[in-house]
Amino acid sequence: MAQVNIAIAGKSFRMACDDGQEPHLIGLAQRVNAVIDQLRERFGEIGDQRLTVMAAITLADQSSESERRAKEAEAEAAVLREAEMSASAARADVETHVAEAIEEVAARLESIAHRLNEAPGGEAA
Repeated sequence: MAQVNIAIAGKSFRMACDDGQEPHLIGLAQRVNAVIDQLRERFGEIGDQRLTVMAAITLADQSSESERRAKEAEAEAAVLREAEMSASAARADVETHVAEAIEEVAARLESIAHRLNEAPGGEAA
């Protein structure tokens, strides 16, 4: 297990993470720091603990919103997949009807041709 030092709100913390995850953990700490800095600019010095809690709530809210959007996108994708399946079935149905109509027309033409060939004066040589 790897160890990495991160800094949040000016304080250093030694954290454990899976091997190879050090850059990811450092990036997460930088995101937390950025939110704390934004809150500090907006509200001033209201205490490190309060800023850290507000940052955690802000990040949890962003995560919740992302999850909501992902669920909406998944639901929309499911609707689109269903519509695609319906359209595909409808297309197959239309293709079947067109093929049947073509076969019917071909049969009629063959019947007409057969009658013309049997008619007096229409005999083949």
